[in-house]
Amino acid sequence: MTEIRTPRLLLRGWHDDDLAPMADINADPRVMRWVDDGSVRDLDETAEAVERWEEEWDEEGFGLFAVELLASGELIGFTGLSVPWFLPEVMPAVAISWRLGPQFWGQGYASEAAHATLEFALQDRGLDRVISINRVGDGASENVSRKLGMVAERETVHPAYGFPLRVHAIDLTEFAA
Repeated sequence: MTEIRTPRLLLRGWHDDDLAPMADINADPRVMRWVDDGSVRDLDETAEAVERWEEEWDEEGFGLFAVELLASGELIGFTGLSVPWFLPEVMPAVAISWRLGPQFWGQGYASEAAHATLEFALQDRGLDRVISINRVGDGASENVSRKLGMVAERETVHPAYGFPLRVHAIDLTEFAA
């Protein structure tokens, strides 16, 4: 699996000892507020999710990276790519996403990791276009999407939960410009 280094971060595959810190992130209501129905996730649910993320790497050639601070080796969350099957109206598509523990918010880590992931998607994996799907009202995620150079493309409604979503997009020509 690919590893990516940025000035402060290592984007890498998942290790067994990542489960507990990722479960702590997923158990925080502040983090999960904007994810699906807002429910927190426990250790077992996190383990199942990591297993799915690893399978996506095998099936698609991309997936969600564990994000580690280079200075300390601490897991701070994830960033990566996935196919947004839950939202058929945007298909075919590949979406970029991120989730960090709240103690790592506001320090530019999400933008740094997401930029490296976007570069990986467009230059290494040869994707022509990447989207982000954010819940309307999630200003922090909207800000990361804008920092990536993505532009709002459409608003829609989550098919399972009914809340408004905003889809941002960038294509290879816009990224390279």
